[in-house]
Amino acid sequence: MGKIIAIVNQKGGVGKTTSAVNVTAALREKGARVLLVDFDPQANATSGMGISRRSKYTSYDVIINQVSAEQAIVHTDWGDVLPSSSALAGAGVELTGMNQREYVLKTALEPVAEGYDFVFIDCPPSLELLTLNGICAAEQIMIPVQCEYYALEGLSDLMATMRAVKKRLNPRLTVFGVLLTMFDGRTNFSAQVAQEVRRFFPGRVYGTAIPRNVRLAEAPSHGMPVIAYDKQSRGAKAYLAVAEEILNRYNFD
Repeated sequence: MGKIIAIVNQKGGVGKTTSAVNVTAALREKGARVLLVDFDPQANATSGMGISRRSKYTSYDVIINQVSAEQAIVHTDWGDVLPSSSALAGAGVELTGMNQREYVLKTALEPVAEGYDFVFIDCPPSLELLTLNGICAAEQIMIPVQCEYYALEGLSDLMATMRAVKKRLNPRLTVFGVLLTMFDGRTNFSAQVAQEVRRFFPGRVYGTAIPRNVRLAEAPSHGMPVIAYDKQSRGAKAYLAVAEEILNRYNFD
């Protein structure tokens, strides 16, 4: 079965979805079999991979309407995607009355996960039932952290949630990696934030930081990952380097 990694941070605007899309595409470029599960009602990962937000089936149908994940998966040149839609916004309320409500996504993904090397779950930017489903479905979490003021704000709350989930719901859960995003090498401040994050997560921070990059910001409006939009850009090269780190960590061949 493929490694299932939830990409989480309750703060918005930290590059969570950008990282979900581009790590998926970069790993696919390097030959890995990758599935991106868009579990955010904003569906930005879906459109960022060039998929319509009006797909026939979405992650909402998979967890609420008993549609199989296999039926809902859309194949792209940059990796497979289980798309999302705005309908997912109401799923938290619908999940509340279900048995084993924290494990609905986990159960849905089990039949397809074995077909992939990596399954990434793009979770909503909040700590609520949808995010809890993503964390309970995963073996590990990836945390994007913006290299700006207040970068560590809320991380202690996030880690407290992770410890509670590990203790009560998902004992196998670990932190796979912390990804520094929006790094500006021209400023001492970005370097200081990066140093602080590395101290907060010793040995867990990727060696490659994702820079602020115009091409990286433009790519989603064209419905494609940055490696498809401009493979020579700094943003594309950074995500390819992160993908290489991930593959080396897993001794992927």
